[in-house]
Amino acid sequence: MNEQSPLPHLDPVTQQKRRGILRLWNAMGYSLMGLRAAWDESAFRQEALAAFIMVPAAFWLGRNWFEVGLLVGTVLLVMIVELLNTGIETAIDRIGPQWHHLSKRAKDMGSAAVLLSLLLCGGVWLGALHARFWGA
Repeated sequence: MNEQSPLPHLDPVTQQKRRGILRLWNAMGYSLMGLRAAWDESAFRQEALAAFIMVPAAFWLGRNWFEVGLLVGTVLLVMIVELLNTGIETAIDRIGPQWHHLSKRAKDMGSAAVLLSLLLCGGVWLGALHARFWGA
C-alpha cells in the first residue's frame, strides 16, 4: 500500500525529482514535520526542555568557544540520538505488534545509544562544572 503524503507539495516521489533551493526548502518541511512528530515522544520533550536550559547555561559555564561548543554539542547529540532511536522504534512498530527477538535487539540497541549519549553529555557537563567551581 502506497501512502499519500499529508502535504502534497512534500510528496516523497516528487521530492526526489527536485533540485537546488526548492529541494532544500521541501527537505526543511520534512525536517520540521519530524521535529513536530518527535515532540509527541515524552523522552524527546524532556530532553528538549533540558536543552532549553542547558544551551544558554553552556555560554555561562564554558570558559572559551571550544568548551561552549563541546557543552552545546553534547546536548544536541543527545537529542539527535533520541530522534534516531525514535525513528528505529517507529519503523519496528510499523512492521507489526508481535514480539520478535530482532525487533527487541534493534530497540535495545537504540536505547543503549541514547544511554551512551546521555553518559557522554553528563560526563562533559560534570567536567565543566568541576573546572568552573573547583579549578582545573
